[in-house]
Amino acid sequence: MPEGHTIHRLAEDHRARFLEHPVRVSSPQGKFFDSAALLDGQVMTGAEAHGKHLFLGFGALGWVHVHLGLFGKVDFGPTPAPPPTATVRMRITGPGAHVDLRGPTTCALITDGEKAAIHDRLGPDPLRPDDDPERARERIARSRTTIAALLLDQKIIAGVGNVYRAEVLFRQGIDPYRAGRDVTRAEWDAIWADLVELMREGVRNNRIDTVRPAHLPEAMGRPPRVDDHGGEVYVYRRTLQPCHICGSEVRTAELAARNLFWCPECQRR
Repeated sequence: MPEGHTIHRLAEDHRARFLEHPVRVSSPQGKFFDSAALLDGQVMTGAEAHGKHLFLGFGALGWVHVHLGLFGKVDFGPTPAPPPTATVRMRITGPGAHVDLRGPTTCALITDGEKAAIHDRLGPDPLRPDDDPERARERIARSRTTIAALLLDQKIIAGVGNVYRAEVLFRQGIDPYRAGRDVTRAEWDAIWADLVELMREGVRNNRIDTVRPAHLPEAMGRPPRVDDHGGEVYVYRRTLQPCHICGSEVRTAELAARNLFWCPECQRR
């Protein structure tokens, strides 16, 4: 499932191509047909993200709420657009560009009130400048649940996925099995600040890189990472490989229904 930086990048890409322009909207698959007919020819007035949720604004008509889930894909291209395939849930075409949405968990036209309700149930997002990290800290400080599980709870922090979870805990030297209530205020402040920095870089580069300059391949004389997810990381999907800092084998275990990756030496209990 895409992490929050990907959704914020999609919001930027929609704004760059379609904002304040009338657009053509269709649903070749048919599941979004009625809403697409209402939006066809209307002006896109906004595009924003909160965590893993994308919202495309169409003024008084409301917002298209998109959640990609595990299988959703978004593909941008130029115009004229090729004929859409039958798997396209929604196609938007504007001046010089089009975008196809396939396989999302959610693609629905919602009201301002329904959008507000989604925001209310999500935790603060490190990529939304006005969001208050104190709301997340208060819930974490009361919890006996592991900090690794709490970081994946979208009701506590929105947008953090398995990669950022593993990497920020490594970068801060925090044992992933430590209870949330045992994370100090200074440690939480460092986690939040690190997430803000890393996820902003993720939006800018459209990929996740978490390794500090001193540990990059060229600095350490090691081969670059080869992985479908791309980017240089410390522990994510590096099971049994040596830690870039201490040389210990990176470990893996299941936690909160996801694979957790950590270094037992750099992240001691």
